[in-house]
Amino acid sequence: MLEFDVLVEIPKGSRNKYEVDHESGRIRLDRTLFTSTQYPADYGYIEDTLGLDGDPLDALVLLLGEPTFPGCLIKCRAIGMYRMTDEAGGDDKVLCVPVTDPRLEHLRDINHLPKFDRLEIEHFFTVYKDLEPGKSVEGANWVGRDEAEREVVASFERERQHLAAAEGTEDTEGH
Repeated sequence: MLEFDVLVEIPKGSRNKYEVDHESGRIRLDRTLFTSTQYPADYGYIEDTLGLDGDPLDALVLLLGEPTFPGCLIKCRAIGMYRMTDEAGGDDKVLCVPVTDPRLEHLRDINHLPKFDRLEIEHFFTVYKDLEPGKSVEGANWVGRDEAEREVVASFERERQHLAAAEGTEDTEGH
């Protein structure tokens, strides 16, 4: 199974949307959600990736017990992905579990997560931008671990190509 680092920006239960300021490397409060919804799990991004929206690939990390904190790095593996779009285009969310938690070892694919838990996550991402001017979200569907891992690998490759282009070099080597 593919393992990768997720950098947490927003802990479970928060209405504050924090983001890493990539220039300073510090955590910045971007905004508070306009709705009364709260993040259903720790939320951040997979390091060294480039998603279809031009940002690092988003990730939601399921944890048992208390949430972590902004800036926490967690070694994870994917169990699925929620395909969705927002006002900027594709905005997929990889659903992950920490590789170091034996209590979550049984979660190997999206169908191993109870249906109600999936519905709760879907609901959050369907309504969390409601009431914000100029923001919109369209949920689509869940895909399994294999497709999620393919998207993570593709996002690593997009970031590698983006960095190579920014350096003005052509890199034809594989990832």
